[in-house]
Amino acid sequence: MFEIKKICCIGAGYVGGPTCSVIAHMCPEIRVSVVDVNHARIEAWNSNTLPIYEPGLKEVVESCRGKNLFFLTDIDAAIREADLIFISVNTPTKMYGMGKGRAADLRYIESCARRIVAVSNGHKIVTEKSTVPVRAAESIRRIFYSNKKPNLSLQVLSNPEFLSEGTAINDLKNPDRVLIGGDDTPEGQEAIRALCTVYEHWVPKDKIITTNTWSSELSKLAANAFLAQRISSINSISALCEATGADVEEVARAIGMDQRIGNKFLKASIGFGGSCFQKDVLNLVYLCEALNLPEVALYWQQVIDMNDYQRRRFASRIIGCLFNTVTGKKIALLGFAFKKDTGDTRESSSIYISKYLLDEGANLHIYDPKVPKEQIIKDLSHPNISPGISDEVPCLVTICTDAYAACDGAHAIVICTEWDEFKMLNYELIHSKMLKPAFIFDGRRVLDDLHSKFQKLGFQVETIGKKVTEQRIPFTPTTEVSKFSLQEPPFKKVTV
Repeated sequence: MFEIKKICCIGAGYVGGPTCSVIAHMCPEIRVSVVDVNHARIEAWNSNTLPIYEPGLKEVVESCRGKNLFFLTDIDAAIREADLIFISVNTPTKMYGMGKGRAADLRYIESCARRIVAVSNGHKIVTEKSTVPVRAAESIRRIFYSNKKPNLSLQVLSNPEFLSEGTAINDLKNPDRVLIGGDDTPEGQEAIRALCTVYEHWVPKDKIITTNTWSSELSKLAANAFLAQRISSINSISALCEATGADVEEVARAIGMDQRIGNKFLKASIGFGGSCFQKDVLNLVYLCEALNLPEVALYWQQVIDMNDYQRRRFASRIIGCLFNTVTGKKIALLGFAFKKDTGDTRESSSIYISKYLLDEGANLHIYDPKVPKEQIIKDLSHPNISPGISDEVPCLVTICTDAYAACDGAHAIVICTEWDEFKMLNYELIHSKMLKPAFIFDGRRVLDDLHSKFQKLGFQVETIGKKVTEQRIPFTPTTEVSKFSLQEPPFKKVTV
């Protein structure tokens, strides 16, 4: 059987870096090289300050870096030496042409495939690790076949990741399942078996699932679509709870105890974010449209539409409660990452909430314990967030070094990320330094146990899926804020 002694991972991002660090940690006899065209990123992986934050990652990296784990920029050399090559490059949503705003952009996948076949010799296993549309492996195979060499044999596998940021290291060490798809040929099955042997160093055999390539690729899209669907489903119920007086947390607990449903991903909030959910659902929508399944496409599009609605609804609620205007008002926005225990801001609901408030003239003071200032400014300078005024964002937004500075003198606090430290703040001190009436908008339901305390302090508390303040300060409902998407080209202003 083909034995894997050297692994090359192309792409040192959120998937490639942690995945290969754990493989190196669990398989000390295998040399693992993680390569990237971004020299600054590789330098960060080789430093004491890793380019991404993930609990437990630094300890894993430091345990094997320089021994059997290497972060390099010589991509061609790593490819030539490897027995197994992971493709872990970015597959963003297309921003142009056919499939704009929905289809995956596979230019980096194609570039990797062409580079691999150009510099390789001998026998190698090439494995998709990036999230790709169904039949992407077939595209890689066609590139390999069209550029075949007499001394080169390449087998293509699909091995999608099922990581959850914030718990990625535990997910890698204790996976629910490992999925490997390949050809139903002797060569394909041998390649599958070789990759299985790597994972069997620490994963029980009964948790390693083998399928054909297409089933493996579709399983990844379907898994993320189902998870996103659950979040949108409970968020739709949260709107109903606010209108009726029910509590969405109580409803979620009641339905989650049904074993047929389960209690996972039933946490109402201001919407899902991250690199995968929206991208993969949109990819699934495009796939259905391309296969002439419009009803199926519309079904999954509603998952995205509900997520957008939840964000707009929350922003409208903030504006409405602040007497229909936030113009010139200081708003403390706590949390910018899309979830706690990560510094990742991709598709974060905080970006969208910030955009809606900036459109209304708010003065945002933002604090997040793990997201650097430069990343926040970059995200809010996106042409769709600040059309025509991207250069002015550093003047319109203040990035704070702690929550107390962000809240000092604010009209309202908006919690957008469920960081644990936000439960431990001295809210009596914060209230004393805020303008009155002082508002808290809990977009993540992290302060549920403190609502009665807040009301005694004098806060007006607004949260997702529950009426906390029965006698609200009167306000006139505003016109709902407009829809927009980071996946679409920036809007053009009409010049008169």
